[in-house]
Amino acid sequence: MNQEKITINDIARLAGVSKRTVSRVINQSPKVGEQTKIKVEKIIEQYNYVPDKQARGLASSRSYLLGLVYDNPDALYIDDIQRGILEFCSQKGYELVVHPCRYKSPDLNNNVVNFVRRSKLDGIVLLPPASEVDSLADVLDQNSIPYVRLVSGFSEASENFVMSNDRHAAAEMAKYITSLNHQKIAMITGPLNYRSSRERFEGFSNTMQEMGQPLAADLVVEGTNQYESGIEQGRHLLTLENRPTAIFANNDEMASGVIKAAHDLGIKIPDELSVCGFDDNLLASRIIPALTTIKRPVREMAKFAANKLIAKIEGGNPQAISQNCVVHPEIVIRESAGSANKV
Repeated sequence: MNQEKITINDIARLAGVSKRTVSRVINQSPKVGEQTKIKVEKIIEQYNYVPDKQARGLASSRSYLLGLVYDNPDALYIDDIQRGILEFCSQKGYELVVHPCRYKSPDLNNNVVNFVRRSKLDGIVLLPPASEVDSLADVLDQNSIPYVRLVSGFSEASENFVMSNDRHAAAEMAKYITSLNHQKIAMITGPLNYRSSRERFEGFSNTMQEMGQPLAADLVVEGTNQYESGIEQGRHLLTLENRPTAIFANNDEMASGVIKAAHDLGIKIPDELSVCGFDDNLLASRIIPALTTIKRPVREMAKFAANKLIAKIEGGNPQAISQNCVVHPEIVIRESAGSANKV
């Protein structure tokens, strides 16, 4: 049989069931017996059958479209999120529509609801900082729009969240940098109105305080999470009279900017300066020297979000909806950090 032209009627004939039964299996209806469901799914997999999305949508009153809402300047992070969602949702026959927004806009809530309605979306994934806006979540609830929020930190409402323990990871980075005998340690935070930035800053600074090495006020500066901000704030820190010997940046984009600033100033890494980041995006392992950073499993988070969102939309997998999805970022040691004894 020509697999490229196989139809739902062919699947029904091969399985010895009705077309309606095949449609119910595809749409994960609870009205199909387990043995029949397994039999039909095996044939679908064997022949690599992909349901026609338009026909599916008409049959189930769904569009099989998910939305991704973000206000984040880190293009590599956004790309990783998209790839993670698509890896999961393409197996389920869903497509992804992306929508940049301005999370500080007074029209954010209406903008997102209109995007969902205009694009006829079945549900949306919210990325920080838009995911941190509680009033947006309230409006989505009021309009019965399924959503999942990616956030740093924790929430009791696990059905709506995929969470990353950034605070603990930043604390571990503080311990690692001090283990290298650095005394003059600086941090370039992200925008502190972002929850993720606050989680990382507080995890790092509180741990430094607990270890008896509180961060000096003049060695904490706020960045924008962009590469250019890393250059600007890195140059500022590195031209101080009592410049730091180690800098922890809120993300890899800014850490890379710090490395650029150090290079321009003739400061050798890691001999004269240690630089560390957060995210472990594609850039981190490719710059010279390769960046010591915190690896956050972004694609894993994206897959968790897609699984939870589709479960909410289809209503057939309560365990996926209620699953407490928390990831734990870990330090990746590379060449950009070294002992302060060299300085």
